[in-house]
Amino acid sequence: MVSRPGPESLRPLFWPKSVAVLGASNEPSRIGGRPIRYLKEGGFPGPIWPVNTKGGTIQGLPAFKTIDELPEAPECLIVAVPAAVVCDAVESAAKRGTKAAVVFSAGFAEADEQGKKWQDRLVRIAAETGCRIVGPNCLGLFNARHGYAPTFTASLDHGHPKPGVVGMVSQSGAYGSHLFVLTRDRNIGMSCWLTTGNDCDVDVSDTIAYFAQDPDTRVIAAYVEGVKDRDRFMSALEAARRAKKPVVMMKVGSSAVGAAAAMSHTASLAGSDVVYDAALKQLGVHRAETTEEMLDVVYAATRGIFPDSNRLGIVTISGGAGVLMADAAERHGLDVAPMPEAAQARLKAILPFAAVRNPVDTTAQFFNDMSLVTEFTRTILAEGGYGAIAAFVTAIPRNRETGGRLKDALMKATADYRDRLLILCMLASPEMTKEYEEAGYLCFEDPSRAVAAYAALSRFGRSFAKGAGSPPPALPADARPVPWGVVDESEAKALLDSAGVPVAAERLAKTADDAVRMAGGFGYPVVLKIASADIQHKTEIGGVKLNLADAEAVRAAFAEIIDRAKKERPQAILDGCLVAPMIKGGVETILGVIDDASFGPVVMFGLGGIFAEVLKDVTFRVAPFGIDEARAMIREVKGFPLLDGARGRPKLDHEAVAKALAALSVYAAANASKIRSIDVNPFIVLEKGAVAVDALIETK
Repeated sequence: MVSRPGPESLRPLFWPKSVAVLGASNEPSRIGGRPIRYLKEGGFPGPIWPVNTKGGTIQGLPAFKTIDELPEAPECLIVAVPAAVVCDAVESAAKRGTKAAVVFSAGFAEADEQGKKWQDRLVRIAAETGCRIVGPNCLGLFNARHGYAPTFTASLDHGHPKPGVVGMVSQSGAYGSHLFVLTRDRNIGMSCWLTTGNDCDVDVSDTIAYFAQDPDTRVIAAYVEGVKDRDRFMSALEAARRAKKPVVMMKVGSSAVGAAAAMSHTASLAGSDVVYDAALKQLGVHRAETTEEMLDVVYAATRGIFPDSNRLGIVTISGGAGVLMADAAERHGLDVAPMPEAAQARLKAILPFAAVRNPVDTTAQFFNDMSLVTEFTRTILAEGGYGAIAAFVTAIPRNRETGGRLKDALMKATADYRDRLLILCMLASPEMTKEYEEAGYLCFEDPSRAVAAYAALSRFGRSFAKGAGSPPPALPADARPVPWGVVDESEAKALLDSAGVPVAAERLAKTADDAVRMAGGFGYPVVLKIASADIQHKTEIGGVKLNLADAEAVRAAFAEIIDRAKKERPQAILDGCLVAPMIKGGVETILGVIDDASFGPVVMFGLGGIFAEVLKDVTFRVAPFGIDEARAMIREVKGFPLLDGARGRPKLDHEAVAKALAALSVYAAANASKIRSIDVNPFIVLEKGAVAVDALIETK
């Protein structure tokens, strides 16, 4: 098998030395004309070769009738011709030496079976020649630093991109253009922008991996509808995290209608939304729910400061705004910790009517003496221990004179703290806002959005500090592989036990006498459960009896369970009853595995019973993962305090749960081709240790 080329193979796509436009048009507003116009307007430094069967001159440039007439192979070929002739043209150019192609043409896999055959041929051309192909059915790309815009989006009619640090990739051309325009309107500079179209070769994962190693890209934004190769996707996101480059992603298709639309639009599988959430969280990606949120976080991330603290200091001239911001901070998991007592006392002495705990409320009198701005801000920065300060100054900067004085006061305060974030919630002219931004401050009109953006930056900071975490544990040498076919409870628990997931002791009784003897060996009370590979959900037929206190109870329970099983499932093969000691105390949790269409085996954890079934207090991770990720999972569920000694309860052994989760993830990954699902429910957590008392493995 030919290995997939690495991210460096995309350099000719973003930095070509020469460009040819196949299907070139003399009309600058047509699909084959816009890229020529944009390349000329942008000052692309290399040769631009229009190719059109009519020859002549196109937009002032000499045109060629065929690709073969070009003086040399263009490093990048832009294709705007009917689908039926695309493959031959791309293959001819690739064999001649072209390293990249951007295919605008539609009529491929998104259209019909013939189009799919043509697209499959493009896939082969890319694999066999090494030519990286974007599209087909794409809107193109641009590199703002290279005067290079092989795209036919009308978005550039209103202004070319401002060079900057944001790299953006989108599976939707039209929405990708929408995002670009909004980014430009917010004065956010971009490095590169790419729309993937049908993803025949270059896809979101390739582009993120390229941005991860691109020195001019420091923030990555992505609009995603579906992912086909989870390993490359996760590898690209991990590369971005290693490079400490934040990734802000809009993953759409969370609803049933949205998922269907995504599939028809890109011929890709949307997958389970909850799994995407888990995968993105696992890799430190910020998933934006709205366009506004995406742009807010991208804008904030361009500052390049990512505190690994979730502590936020708030200073305000309005008590109401301070409460608003504190509420927003709590919603986003931020810590509005109070200022140290000594610092509070000093600030109170300077401004007696101020509230100095946090939020620090100075009232509007604060700005009568700008030296107070400097003193308060410097003190909060120096002594508060906050990752950032969010300051509500309302319309003070709208007046040029006071806005200038406020900026000078803040500059004095922050001179020794340029590695800290100061976020201003303010109203000002675009010109004044730009001055503040150039001075290093983030500016928001809406305080709640400012707080939300900082919460994202702090999560990036913690993810960067944590890195990939501990590696997955090794699969035990004696771990038994999952067999094909039906797996009964006893076998399921034996398999999990071999994989490192602790299970409760049990024995199979074929008769009531066997059950009594085994119960005596365990000691009372005991549990009896029907044993049959044909009966997966035992409680539904009355196949479980708990807390059996003596031999008489065991005999009666055995007879009742077998009778009910024969009545409810007459076709089932009954092996007898499982006998196990009754485990008392502890907290019931649930461990599970699902086979996700996009990500393969995904591990679930939550509290058992009503917490899992009704409250849906569960969390997920893509397998395999290590003990660090397992610990994070456990702490994410709302019921974690029940495991951690809340309200006088004993502190339970959640470290044993973490080890079981990591072991389960490795086992699931090793048996991914066979497992459809695993349920370990309940998995009882005790003061020392934890055990599975029931398990179900469903194979494909």
